[in-house]
Amino acid sequence: MTATKADRVLGTTTLIIGTNELLAERTVARIRVGVHEADADADLSELSARDLGPGVMAEIASPSLFASARLVLVTDLPELPADAADGLLAYVAEPSPDVALVLMHPGAVKGKAVLDQLRRTGVTVVKAEPLKRWDLPDWVIREFESCSRVVTARAAAQLVDAVGEDLRALAGAVHQLAADVGAELVDEEAVGRYFGGRAEVKGFAVADSALEGRTAQALEQLRWALGNKVDPVLVTSAFASGLRGLGRYVAAGSTGGSDLAREIGVPPWKLKTLARQARGWTPDGIETAIQATARADAQVKGAGADRHWPLERLVISVVRARASR
Repeated sequence: MTATKADRVLGTTTLIIGTNELLAERTVARIRVGVHEADADADLSELSARDLGPGVMAEIASPSLFASARLVLVTDLPELPADAADGLLAYVAEPSPDVALVLMHPGAVKGKAVLDQLRRTGVTVVKAEPLKRWDLPDWVIREFESCSRVVTARAAAQLVDAVGEDLRALAGAVHQLAADVGAELVDEEAVGRYFGGRAEVKGFAVADSALEGRTAQALEQLRWALGNKVDPVLVTSAFASGLRGLGRYVAAGSTGGSDLAREIGVPPWKLKTLARQARGWTPDGIETAIQATARADAQVKGAGADRHWPLERLVISVVRARASR
């Protein structure tokens, strides 16, 4: 007989480690579905670990008068009182078959001893750690897969640039595209059509366009960015980041192999962008562009009277540095 969701969650303990709220909430929601599959009237109890005094775990495991199944969510695990640790560990070793226990720990050093002991008991561990920016395109790809859609790597990266690093916003954007785009494949054109005007994209988009020698497009994107109140410092920061990656890529040449992304400190999907950009650059040109970026950065941080004009000069200077081969 095929196991139901209820079979998989009742009588188990799930340990969620990390501060990523969306991933943690999704885990809890999945477990809640399983519990309610067993009993539509199942109880949901939420309490802080600081309230798990002696005897509380026994109370949690006791049958409810109103429901046969129960989901117990314990937050703030680092606050677990020392005299409650043994009770918790004893329960986890012999859990109630009608209870799904979820423990939440932010992953900090505090409470690490109990965390390690829980891991050794064989609890289900779910990582809910904040994602690095370079991990987000892969997360977007998996999110599209969960919607039975395929997205290109460049479109996934473009969506991250457009929407930003907040997972809730990214998830919403993915589901909007999955619902609205008729084709199974979501490409850059689709992302640009729906999210091309988002302010968050512009710092990186301006830099990428300039590094690829597209002056008119870079200046147009810059005007959009400034019109949408993007701080000029974010634009110069994007140029600096792009040039650092490009400089490392050019310096590495073809010696990096499969480890090239790790060697130069960029996500794997970024290598294609760098390969395309590098065709128009020399080490001297990159150095010239870095110097221009440093000047513009100083000006937008107060050395100049106008914070916008230095950015236009920066775009032109970078394109010219690329062309001076």
